[in-house]
Amino acid sequence: MSTEFVLGMNAKLYYGAAGSSASTEMGNVKDVTLTLEAGEADVTTRANQGWRATAPTLRECTAEFEMVWDPTDAGFSAIKNAFLTAGLVALKILDQAGGQGPDGDFAITSFSRNEALEEAITVSVTAKLAEFRSWVGGA
Repeated sequence: MSTEFVLGMNAKLYYGAAGSSASTEMGNVKDVTLTLEAGEADVTTRANQGWRATAPTLRECTAEFEMVWDPTDAGFSAIKNAFLTAGLVALKILDQAGGQGPDGDFAITSFSRNEALEEAITVSVTAKLAEFRSWVGGA
């Protein structure tokens, strides 16, 4: 049994100006979820002996994460401004420093403020890939 694993606390989220590779680490982030999915095309034929056949089509990339509400934080401001202007922000979502993950320009489609009574105000962010630049690292 392998004991190799990567802890979520070691993952990295970088941001930058749209059109460039994200290079500034965003430290004000917790609980990131990276969802990679593909659409499906039914390619079933009679020759498939009664089994449905499926082929992947267009891929999607969505990142969801929480940030502490901190208007003085540059990363927070970049995300907020991209949402308010319907603009894009460069994001690179890696599993660890020097690791692997998508790099591209993202549209911020949700910027929801959470005001729990006994917690710091946070914002829940949904970022959807608008322009794929590359898959960093890995095979």
